[in-house]
Amino acid sequence: MTYKELSEQIFRKKSYLCVGLDTDPHKIPPHLANEKDPVFAFNRAIIDATADLAVAYKPNIAFYEAQGPRGWESLQRTLAYIPADCFTIADAKRGDIGNTSNLYARTFFDPEAAGLNFDSVTVAPYMGRDSVTPFLEYEGKWVILLALTSNLGSADFQRRRVSSESSDEQPLFEIVIKTAQTWANSEQLMFVVGATQADELGRIRELAPDNFLLVPGVGAQGGSLADVSRRGLTAAGGLLVNASRSILYASSGTDFADRARAEAQALQTEMAGYLATI
Repeated sequence: MTYKELSEQIFRKKSYLCVGLDTDPHKIPPHLANEKDPVFAFNRAIIDATADLAVAYKPNIAFYEAQGPRGWESLQRTLAYIPADCFTIADAKRGDIGNTSNLYARTFFDPEAAGLNFDSVTVAPYMGRDSVTPFLEYEGKWVILLALTSNLGSADFQRRRVSSESSDEQPLFEIVIKTAQTWANSEQLMFVVGATQADELGRIRELAPDNFLLVPGVGAQGGSLADVSRRGLTAAGGLLVNASRSILYASSGTDFADRARAEAQALQTEMAGYLATI
């Protein structure tokens, strides 16, 4: 999916909602246990309930890898079921030396390899340019680079003030954002910015005015959609705001899909209001 296509979907659906498919087999409603593939059955119901409200879906790969081959099959089925007009994100947070990153990129972008064909993958930048560029070699695919995350440990490194060759001391996440933009343009590069880091979003928008930002942490993690939208929206939309637990586990009963839709609808309605101000 291109930058233009993603932007058009946002304004067509009046939404920049990304549904995180962090599907835990121990948390899905018990009545699905008799399904041949309970995880896929759950994901399918969530997708059916939210596809007209969401512009993206983001399976967290760890939830599937932890189940071995069975989980990988659930992931393949889930990805194939997501409607073509929705942007897909492999939340894998990969990042290694070039040869290894080549294989990671093939895993998520080459359907003839592992049976997956995601639009994008999250990538950790710590090992630098040669660990990221293999993902950028796939035409039409996106890298979503970790910049400023919402976990408590983000302060350990991401906020550390360091010197670079071209400037005085600045937070490491700012150097990551600036440097990464020499590797790819906004048509292929997004950044992850946690919703609980809304105070920094204004500065991040100055550094990356045209890049899409993937923003997790709204909902169960307590991030403010209003703050994120006020600081992060652009004329093209420019945001993918992820909600996972608040949608997936809104109910553990047979009404789980209806409750998930209600949660997604509330977010989409709020998003429509912010988009109307652009």
